[in-house]
Amino acid sequence: MTLSQITPSQSDTETAWPKKGSLLKTSSGILQKNSKTGASKSDRSLSPGKANRSRFVYSFGGGKADGAETQKELLGGKGANLHGMTKLGLPVPPGFTISTEVCSYFYENSKNYPKVLEAQVQQALSRIEKLMGRKFGSRKNPLLVSVRSGARAPCLE
Repeated sequence: MTLSQITPSQSDTETAWPKKGSLLKTSSGILQKNSKTGASKSDRSLSPGKANRSRFVYSFGGGKADGAETQKELLGGKGANLHGMTKLGLPVPPGFTISTEVCSYFYENSKNYPKVLEAQVQQALSRIEKLMGRKFGSRKNPLLVSVRSGARAPCLE
């Protein structure tokens, strides 16, 4: 496999911005102006506003991924890329992504997490335990985890 086969094309990495003419602060600190007339139909279906508000956890690993590289607004950049690499068949350790919708839900609901979140995290953690043959919290065969945080890039007006 060559690098060009695993590097996404420019069109695959574009983010559906909220409105034409808005500015986006990127991870490199550069502001980019949205000159697109709007998101494509497929991008809109993956945007956080259209997300399934009862699903907040997306698993990846074992050759399968619930999310996609195009879902950066929903999964964050790191999460979307991990899901994308998994779908490409690259050796990515199993994990899960808590969607950016949890943050929105938290502030829209008096700083409370969604009731289904804990069960979804437990289910995703159980999947990792099964794939790795280890148990979270075990003294004999512990599952070691790494936690990464991120946030949506804010749109500046």
